[in-house]
Amino acid sequence: MPRFVVEADGGSRGNPGPAGYGAVVLDPASGETLAERAEYIGVATNNVAEYKGLIAGLTAARDLAPDAVVLVRMDSKLVVEQMSGRWKIKHPDMKPLAAEAARILPRAQVTYEWIPRERNKHADRLANEAMDAGKRGEQWEPSASSAALDASAARSLSTPPPSGPPGDAAAGAAAARAALAASRGTAAGADTLFAEAGPGTGGPAPQAAPTAPAPAGGQGWAPDMGAPATFVLLRHGETALTPQKRFSGSGGSDPELSPAGRRQAAAVAEALAARGTVQTVISSPLLRCRETAQAVADRLGLDVTVEQGLREVDFGAWEGLTFAEVRERFPDDLQAWLDSPKAAPTGGGESFAAATRRISATRDRLLAEHAGRTVLLVTHVTPVKILVRLALGAPPESLFRMELSAASLSAVAYYADGNASVRLLNDTAHLR
Repeated sequence: MPRFVVEADGGSRGNPGPAGYGAVVLDPASGETLAERAEYIGVATNNVAEYKGLIAGLTAARDLAPDAVVLVRMDSKLVVEQMSGRWKIKHPDMKPLAAEAARILPRAQVTYEWIPRERNKHADRLANEAMDAGKRGEQWEPSASSAALDASAARSLSTPPPSGPPGDAAAGAAAARAALAASRGTAAGADTLFAEAGPGTGGPAPQAAPTAPAPAGGQGWAPDMGAPATFVLLRHGETALTPQKRFSGSGGSDPELSPAGRRQAAAVAEALAARGTVQTVISSPLLRCRETAQAVADRLGLDVTVEQGLREVDFGAWEGLTFAEVRERFPDDLQAWLDSPKAAPTGGGESFAAATRRISATRDRLLAEHAGRTVLLVTHVTPVKILVRLALGAPPESLFRMELSAASLSAVAYYADGNASVRLLNDTAHLR
């Protein structure tokens, strides 16, 4: 049974505006280009052009081999999630296009994977060539194509992940995921009251990508199963506020580590040095995190990079108060905050929904900068819980159901196929 990779893209210069699409069919074993399609389609939206590119790519694959098993790779999250059946199709312009795409090949023969735009350059270049031709009053011709194929992206589909040295957890996890993909197929799609070790330690928004149905014959794909980017998440050591369980965010006094917190930082530094896997140290700008990060970096012989996006939320008028004091002084605001991630603390604090947007953007940027590396993020209760929650695809209320101790370690691995794996949560073995 033949196997193909279809990469497709579409664009609109104006959205809506002059639009075009591009699609390429690849041999996953060699990266060879088997077919290219591109067309200027007049005035349309980006989403319409993306669906047109998908239809063209699937049609080209069917023309080559009607019984082919096809992996579609697109940088359009909308199209991938809608065609995978995880998102509803509400827009009237999209419904007929999605239905047309679904009819081209049997559903069991097609799986979908989201990829970053930088890995979809071939199809993107074809779409732009089509739009350029339309601007000249012409249609795109295959002979005019100069789209450069990133062959390594296609070859990664057929190359097993490196086994790594014995005991290499990253390689072992990648191998296990590859084995799982081979049997099932995968697709991308995706405090305790947030005080200083307060009445529970935790924050909010998206989604571990689910697995897709196996293609016909039980043969699956292993989309890019290379080494993941691993974020080791270190909550800072104790401050004077920690044992008192007081709210301590980015809008308060910015306390330093206590003597106990400095001992905790030294202990976690020794533990991370023994593991020997951390390659980069990045810290919240708040003093307690910078002091913790510096203790680790000094032990590892690394520098500390400060990242504003890793700061704790601003608890507004609640800064420095205990949960009981907040409940007494601001009962309605506290209840609203407990009931909804959109509610902010009294006095202009940051809601968990807003914090989630900030931390998600920070995560995505750091992943792009540190692909395949192990990075230590020294941060706070809320950012750690938000990152864990997003990796699990858990509901907002899960934020109040995670314990996160001072100087604890957690870890999340992020794979190039869009999946995330929580490997560790609230490990304090180094403190005992």
